[in-house]
Amino acid sequence: FSPDGKLVASGADDETVRLWDPATGAARRTLEGYTDSVLCVAFSPDGTLVASGAGDRTVRLWEEK
Repeated sequence: FSPDGKLVASGADDETVRLWDPATGAARRTLEGYTDSVLCVAFSPDGTLVASGAGDRTVRLWEEK
């Protein structure tokens, strides 16, 4: 969950990170760029960044808009 509780982040075997609206269950954003399953996701304490790591041995920082 984001610090304000307005988003949930998930990583998947389809090599994407998705940001969800927990109130409606709707996907708000799909973040692409990995070449293997996404294994972990986390929000920064201020909620402006999403960090994610994947099986392709990369870590990415995404700006939450």
